[in-house]
Amino acid sequence: MNVEDNGNEIDEQAAESAGDDAALAEVVDEQAGAPDPGALGLELPDDPAEAQELLLRELAEARQEAGEYLETLQRVAADFDNYRKRVERDHGENVRRASERIISQLLPSLDNLDAALAYEPQTPAEEKILEGMAGTRSALLETLAKEGFEPIPAVGERFDPAVHEAVAGGGDGELRVSQELRRGYLLQGRVIRPTLVMVEVID
Repeated sequence: MNVEDNGNEIDEQAAESAGDDAALAEVVDEQAGAPDPGALGLELPDDPAEAQELLLRELAEARQEAGEYLETLQRVAADFDNYRKRVERDHGENVRRASERIISQLLPSLDNLDAALAYEPQTPAEEKILEGMAGTRSALLETLAKEGFEPIPAVGERFDPAVHEAVAGGGDGELRVSQELRRGYLLQGRVIRPTLVMVEVID
């Protein structure tokens, strides 16, 4: 290939590149310009004033329609948020009820452990057994405490009918708990069993 042929080939490539650039610029100009009314489903009148009035009317209708869509979307979003909160609340309530049901079934076993631990050991073997039972009770209460389970304070406390059930004692005046007959418990701040107590009048 001689120099002349090489020069002709470069000129052809430059011309082709310039043609591509011009076509690209034309496409960009078309995209940047105003959209074709026909593509938008509009047929504009020849009178500029009438065309302007038509466009303003179409714009107003489009804005009103967009506002209605936005209002509907906001309402749907609010309904969904309320639904999500209700599902979460119902789920939490179901979990709480299941926990309360299971723990309520464990209360007789706790009562039996409390009664057994009140026994005075007579031999070293009995002491070992009671130590093991005390450890079991402590481990059980520690596990249940993680679920919000806790005993209701009783002896020496002012009598509170919301958490105490008096079966003996009483009188005129302010009362306090003198003796605990059966321990009561709370679960996540709610009474699952009141404490059976004896009460006395505060001097």
